[in-house]
Amino acid sequence: MILNESYTLANGLPIPKLGLGTWFIPDGDAAQAVRDAVSIGYRNIDTAQAYGNERGVGEGVRSSGIPREDLFVSSKLAAEIKDYSAAVAAIDGSLPLMGLDYLDLMLIHSPQPWNDWRGGSYAEGNREAWRALEEAHQAGKLRSIGVSNFEQPDLENILSSCTVAPQVNQVLLHVGNTPAELLTYCMEKDILVEAYSPIAHGEMLKNTDVTAMAERYSVTVPQLCIRYTLQLGTVPLPKTANPEHMRSNAQVDFAISDQDMDTLRRLRISDYGSYSKFPVFSGK
Repeated sequence: MILNESYTLANGLPIPKLGLGTWFIPDGDAAQAVRDAVSIGYRNIDTAQAYGNERGVGEGVRSSGIPREDLFVSSKLAAEIKDYSAAVAAIDGSLPLMGLDYLDLMLIHSPQPWNDWRGGSYAEGNREAWRALEEAHQAGKLRSIGVSNFEQPDLENILSSCTVAPQVNQVLLHVGNTPAELLTYCMEKDILVEAYSPIAHGEMLKNTDVTAMAERYSVTVPQLCIRYTLQLGTVPLPKTANPEHMRSNAQVDFAISDQDMDTLRRLRISDYGSYSKFPVFSGK
């Protein structure tokens, strides 16, 4: 099963190939969602300061019945934090809020604050935030560090001055949005890509071509989409608080043919419906 498989990060640490995303899961529901996921076999749990559910996710981790060292727990530094001292304070705030001694991975959530998505240059601020992550990594508070939503110039900015290179870049990647050049660049730099919203925040469920392909493989559309991101060598992070969906999302023990992978790579979507109001789905 995919839940028993892992990649190896550049620093030698294993990371489970399939994770649980928790965006939009309320703090009061997060602990049970994590417990359900862990009981099904998930060992990779992703949250963020911006999600407002770190406390609940931490509770779920602590009460899961699984040794802490057997779980891979990630969070993200708020996108608005672009200075060293604020980054230090925020990192040191997440750990006690979650009730954890360390995180397996912490990311800078975005190269720009959300209110200036893909806008001005925050190169110096990102280097300052990265310095705070590096120090927390050296202190053992963070076992791995990385970034999210970073494009190649953003990565080059960090790589130009860092003492620890980013080990992960978590990006919007799904059937209909495959940033091939960024994916290639990250692989060349030994930066593992995590794919959030692997089902396009539900938009792929409406695509008749993808539905027809899923039927040919006798799988669901989410299963096809998750398998697609896995075959690209990424870590999909489907979000759900529904245990049945968690189980189904992990049933991806099949292979998409090269021809069908090429077809899925070529698909493009730009309209995320009501979710287009969110910066990451805005098309910028």
